[in-house]
Amino acid sequence: MARLTRKELKEDPFLSVYYDDFIEFAENNYRTIIAAVVVVILAIAAIYSWRSYEQRRELAANALLGAALDAFHAYVGTASQDALGPGTQTFNTAQEKYQAALKQFSEVAEKYPRQKAGEIALYHVGICQAQLGKTDIAIKTLEQAAQSPDPETASLARLALADELVRAGRLPEAQKIYTQLAAHPTESVPAATAWLALANTDRATNPSAARQIYNRLAQDYSSDADLADTVKEQLATLPK
Repeated sequence: MARLTRKELKEDPFLSVYYDDFIEFAENNYRTIIAAVVVVILAIAAIYSWRSYEQRRELAANALLGAALDAFHAYVGTASQDALGPGTQTFNTAQEKYQAALKQFSEVAEKYPRQKAGEIALYHVGICQAQLGKTDIAIKTLEQAAQSPDPETASLARLALADELVRAGRLPEAQKIYTQLAAHPTESVPAATAWLALANTDRATNPSAARQIYNRLAQDYSSDADLADTVKEQLATLPK
């Protein structure tokens, strides 16, 4: 639709009334209008700056997390760089590796607690502490990591937490978590993983309960060859 010129607006007997009112309003309130426009512009600029800042923080957090994961998965032992590949990170012992990774993950978790990378790092802090034999500290860390809003990270942390509770001899608490994980599976912790862990806690104290779980897994996941082999092996070694 063609736009009307200012002359046409003035000459139109219907539109001229609104035109005159608009001009009068603009003249009387131009300072307020300018201030409102400035506020909108500043708000848009602030939103853009905040998003850019968050993007930069996310990139930095991901970079630090990547370096920490490289240390966490590094080779332990002595081998030539030709065999491992150029620039491959290595450690003489597992303890050295987990100590180095713990330091790096802790840095990510402390600097970026609200970023997803920070949540993942906190989970790995607990894993490293567990690998270093610091069970009590690992339990506290994993309890915190289990509060992550990301369901995948939270379920991984809860699974690791249950494992550490088993190591600490707190079986009822661990079994409760395994049962909850089985009832609410995620991609990172499928129901079968949680059921298998639960059955393993019953092997020594309640073999009949463990057998029921193993038989159920064998029936429900018969198409999973790897799981079927694991269940078969567990059943074969289960105390009578």
